[in-house]
Amino acid sequence: MSIVMRGEKGLTWCNSTKAYRGYTLFAPMGSKDVWLIDMQGNFVNRWRMPYKPACHGLLLPNGNLLYAGQLKSSREWGLPEGGFGGIGGILLEVDWEGNIIWKAEVPYQGHDFYPMENGHIMYKEVVYDNRSSKGFLPSELAAKIIGGRPGTEFNGEIWGDILVEIDRAGKVVWEWLAYEHLDPEIDTMCPLENRYQWPYINSVWVCRDGNVLVSCRHEHQIIKIDKATSKVVWRWGKGELGHQHDCRELDNGNILIFDNGVHRPTLEPSYSRSVEVNPKTNEIVWQYVADPPSDFFSAVCGGCERLPNGNTIICEATSGRMFEVTEKGELVWEYINPFVGPCASFTSTKLLFRAHRYGLDYPGLKGKDLDPERFAWANRFWGPTSLSREIKS
Repeated sequence: MSIVMRGEKGLTWCNSTKAYRGYTLFAPMGSKDVWLIDMQGNFVNRWRMPYKPACHGLLLPNGNLLYAGQLKSSREWGLPEGGFGGIGGILLEVDWEGNIIWKAEVPYQGHDFYPMENGHIMYKEVVYDNRSSKGFLPSELAAKIIGGRPGTEFNGEIWGDILVEIDRAGKVVWEWLAYEHLDPEIDTMCPLENRYQWPYINSVWVCRDGNVLVSCRHEHQIIKIDKATSKVVWRWGKGELGHQHDCRELDNGNILIFDNGVHRPTLEPSYSRSVEVNPKTNEIVWQYVADPPSDFFSAVCGGCERLPNGNTIICEATSGRMFEVTEKGELVWEYINPFVGPCASFTSTKLLFRAHRYGLDYPGLKGKDLDPERFAWANRFWGPTSLSREIKS
């Protein structure tokens, strides 16, 4: 077994016998670059995008990158600065060299998007009907929403969320207006949050049965939507989660969630964790918590993905830390984003929204030039160095 240890940036830990071999994709929030690295922390591809990331990028099976860019700032969209994180405005598909293959301007798109098997894209908008320039919830409904700090609405109003599915021509083929299907007495807001947005969706996932899984951050819960009827058919998280991000369905039917741990309704200090829930029993069947718990914490953003070998790769967003753990919680790979830049209210940050691992057999990597020598200049500055210390056991 070979374990590599390094400093406070780039690759810091790799157990090559237990980690899931592949390539890791990440988009530093403070720059316009998207990077792909190998297991040793070498850069093997770089996409130079025309916009900073609104959230993240995904490597598609055809080898192209699907990316949500920040077309305008929150203030330019007419939204409260810093209050609507992850606002984008444009979706791009680019090839391996960064040439634009497809794009769609999607006003008020925010936080997340999901490429569907039929080629359509599902994403969240921060308003419930931007096509007629209406962004606020009906006043009679807004008055019924329980929770949030009184008086913290945006100019006395509450913005709504909508899920949108578009085809490749940019045509809207399905949409879900949250305020029409949520219950203000059940889907209550965190009492410590501002009342400017309801329910503050920050993650979108289309399940194998075609139904839609979303994370409602301000409500501390995950919901599942029957796509055919638009009804909410499952809720989980009240009393357990704290402003979570990134919910996704696993192959076994369970739900994997990145739980940030902010304002969790307990007396414990804040800490983050990765949680796997059985939606049939509503029981937590697996979780990763650091020892001590405070060693893993991200107040915003973040994500986790189950890998084919049973490991889980986790993005501790605010520190720029990406790490992989086994089912037993053993750390087997760790990488720290070396890029620092301005993002939203941060003047200097390593912030990442999420990170994604692609196996050696992933179709999108077939035939691609993955030689780190193409980026020797970058690897000299930010990649593996002669200061690396290797421990064998």
